[in-house]
Amino acid sequence: MSTAPQLVVHRDKELMAQAAAARLITRIVDAQASRGSASVVLTGGRNGNGLLAAMAAAPARDAVDWSRLDLWWGDERFLPEGDPERNVTQAREALLDSVPLDPKRVHAMPASDGPHGDDVDAAAAAYAEELAGAAGPENHGPVPTFDVLMLGVGPDTHVASLFPELPAVRETDRTVVGVHGAPKPPPTRVTLTLPAIRAAREVWLLAAGEDKAQAAAIALSGAGEIQAPRPGRTAAAGHCGCWTGRRLRSFRARCIRRLRRDRRGRLSTSSPERLEPLIEGPPAASAFSVSDTL
Repeated sequence: MSTAPQLVVHRDKELMAQAAAARLITRIVDAQASRGSASVVLTGGRNGNGLLAAMAAAPARDAVDWSRLDLWWGDERFLPEGDPERNVTQAREALLDSVPLDPKRVHAMPASDGPHGDDVDAAAAAYAEELAGAAGPENHGPVPTFDVLMLGVGPDTHVASLFPELPAVRETDRTVVGVHGAPKPPPTRVTLTLPAIRAAREVWLLAAGEDKAQAAAIALSGAGEIQAPRPGRTAAAGHCGCWTGRRLRSFRARCIRRLRRDRRGRLSTSSPERLEPLIEGPPAASAFSVSDTL
């Protein structure tokens, strides 16, 4: 169910990570209580790993039945297994190695030294097949209906490894593709596509740093998808971690100016309707998390 866009302001990136971790634990526990299991798509980077580390430190993590949790990834660097730059390697260090997960339910994207060798397109096709195998009749599509899907956003507005202007962002049929020539190293990657991302019940967009405010707002605005991939069609909620005082007010004002909605409810950058920020407000169908600190 779609709800009105929200922008939730946090004091700093540490509080943002803790708040997002608490909400994620709640989402997982609720999903397990209602459906028997939960499905989450992880993101890498500073904020994704910060959230996982906050989950590891949270006493409430023991409320999760880790054996009934499926973990997927939104994208991955196509590097050898165990490479410290791989998202799954960093996730294991931050959280996964410290909780009793079922190894069969940890769905890492293929590595470059795996069964597909250096064929990133074959690796992507294999991950798409794994997703399709996990989807049930109730999902009505080739991927599971993820309970929460988390994404980062780059200063260039890329989400997952969907970079503006590259072919992957135009994909409408396949759920997973190989990425060649990414402008951010390494150039070869595996990524979910927008159709797969939009299958999630909730999409959370995590960003940290003042430079990400404009990029995140554009990514959720009415800009064309080729220039700014939009992760979801549902409403967006913002968890923004900022300094207090003048910098906080300035940052909130920038977010408000850049996140508008037109008369049809679509996010745009020109509508006069204001998107009011909230302090520690409730989550919505999608989450937008930004921190003004590095």
